[in-house]
Amino acid sequence: MLTEGMYIADRYEIIGKIGAGGMSDVYKAKDLTLGRFVAIKVLKPEFSEDLNFVTKFRTEAQSAAGLEHPNIVNIYDVGSEKGMHYIVMEYVEGITLKTYIEKKGQLSFKEAVSIAIQVGRGIEAAHSKGIIHRDIKPQNIIISKDGKVKVTDFGIAKAITSNTVSTNAMGSVHYTSPEQARGGFSDQRSDIYSIGITLFEMVTGQVPFDGETTVEVAMKHLQQEITPPSELVPDIPYSLEQIILKCTQKSSERRYESTGALIQDLKHSLVDPDGDFVVIPPIGGMTDTVIMTDKDLDDIRNGNDDEEYDTEEYDTDEYDTDTMYGNDDNDEDYENYESGRGADEVNPHMHKIMKILTIVVVAIIVLILVFTVGKAAGVFKSFGGITTQDEEDKSGKVTVPDVRGMSEENAKALLNKKGLGIQVVTRKESKKYKAGKISKQTPEAGEKVSKHTKIEVVVSSGLVGSKKAIPYVSGMSETEAQNELEEAGFKVTSSFQYDDSVESGKVISTTPEAGTKAEKGSTVTMLVSQGSNKKTVPDVRGMADATAQSTIKSYGFNVGTVTYDYSDSVEKGMVISQTVEPGTKASAGTSISITVSNGPKPEEKIEVQSFVGQQESALKSWASSKGLYTNISDSQYSDSYAKGCIISMTPSSGTVSKGGTISYVISLGSKSQDSNNTGNNGDNSGNSGNNGQNSGDGNNGGNQ
Repeated sequence: MLTEGMYIADRYEIIGKIGAGGMSDVYKAKDLTLGRFVAIKVLKPEFSEDLNFVTKFRTEAQSAAGLEHPNIVNIYDVGSEKGMHYIVMEYVEGITLKTYIEKKGQLSFKEAVSIAIQVGRGIEAAHSKGIIHRDIKPQNIIISKDGKVKVTDFGIAKAITSNTVSTNAMGSVHYTSPEQARGGFSDQRSDIYSIGITLFEMVTGQVPFDGETTVEVAMKHLQQEITPPSELVPDIPYSLEQIILKCTQKSSERRYESTGALIQDLKHSLVDPDGDFVVIPPIGGMTDTVIMTDKDLDDIRNGNDDEEYDTEEYDTDEYDTDTMYGNDDNDEDYENYESGRGADEVNPHMHKIMKILTIVVVAIIVLILVFTVGKAAGVFKSFGGITTQDEEDKSGKVTVPDVRGMSEENAKALLNKKGLGIQVVTRKESKKYKAGKISKQTPEAGEKVSKHTKIEVVVSSGLVGSKKAIPYVSGMSETEAQNELEEAGFKVTSSFQYDDSVESGKVISTTPEAGTKAEKGSTVTMLVSQGSNKKTVPDVRGMADATAQSTIKSYGFNVGTVTYDYSDSVEKGMVISQTVEPGTKASAGTSISITVSNGPKPEEKIEVQSFVGQQESALKSWASSKGLYTNISDSQYSDSYAKGCIISMTPSSGTVSKGGTISYVISLGSKSQDSNNTGNNGDNSGNSGNNGQNSGDGNNGGNQ
């Protein structure tokens, strides 16, 4: 656990713990480089050595790092240090939507819709990047102090591939979609279901499904219809109730096709609260049978084994026949009947008929009971040519039906009805079956398999020879390209995007790609250029930090990294430089990073150390190591300090700026001692001379 004052990567100073989840702890920290507060999510130690958990944790960052939207909590950094894995995120001051609902009980119509629109915008941005959240719930929605709604925690998000993603049931069970609960297919409509559940909780103050176990709640998502919100909140606008009901349909095909479509209806609801504009598609065909995993079935069985049916709950006193079957409305007719014909006057033929009917009814009931008991005991193998076990033998196996020639939807419905699943293993041309029809199945029809077995099927991509290569139309005008494709036998739609290299109105590419084969009559989408979207980069140098960022955004660009540095020439808080050269052209959305001045770099102060009484060389060596200069201000005789020692320093204490000069007075030694030595030397010289003279005189006398 991290504590206040600790550092991560020598950059992030921990302020304190602000939250915790199943996998991680969240801390408030200070980014020392950029001078801002951030939130850091740190993987708990017990999971840091688990590769699976670490991978999931890093997937959160990788999925969300590419998302930049006002309604999404931004990811700034991700890293590892000494076995600790962390993600640095935008710090948002506020409360979760869950806490907000708990405080208010129920949200107003306009407030709930406004929050839902902002959540939808954030999720729509994720969907446009091929990312589904899969864990949308009030706990993962933050309302900032200024009212901004942000979606966070893409911890179990997963990129959508060209095919719908198949996943295990994940996320919080109270908000999970039916397909997630049963481990089935999951796409952006699963997020829409969770948004609908969240909307329900906002307007009613409670979740639609609850229970003592997760299995119990999951089963309710699978099998029970949601309670219309108007039964709990009578004054809820009709349009909002229909929006919630459409979002929470059991079949994903009956929900909104996209988050954008949901947002449009939410906006419409604000204008026309009681309008009847929400269209819920009708139920088509049979409802999918829920396919549960063996583990789920075991959980359910174990849960049921522990439960006892309490007969006291079914108190017959509660069922008052006088109340349920009141005679007030019939008394008069009954009395009139008695007055007209007495009991003894009833037609005898009616007595006979009633007697016969009673016997027949009793006989039928007895036969049904005997048949039912016998079937349960396995006594009757068949009755009138009909197999009593409905194609299921004693081992619980079922006969695989023939689904060849069926559409995927119809095959799925039939197999689900038999308690079987379906899995498409490939799509390829067929000599017999048209596109979209099942051409092959494994196991084959008639084989016995266990319930919940997935039948592998091959789906025809079209009849052999029925496909045609898509013409190359890139560089053509939209009209020319459309004519070319239609002449080749394809339907054509267009989508548009800015492109710096392709002239406006010209085709950039097609989907499917040119040269690939596709069924005649299938749709080809042309991507048409809207021309260059480049804009002139503004010059924000010399502007205040906030003004510069605002200017960058107003020109259609994004603000990249904001760094800070010292400058002697640029005032503190003003922009020193920018990463993209002013006046040049750049595509809209390009990130422009800026460097902001911290003002002149403060002088470094050096604590002065006294060298009085020490040799001059010691002072010079120390001063050089500290970036200081020295200067002999004077030299003096001293009886107290030996020759070459420091007598005094200026300054002698306190601090001096780096690059400053320390002046000092150096000792010449004792003055009196030097004078005596000089006189003695003179006498010695004189004596030496006399001695020489004497020596000379003596020698000379001798020689004579």
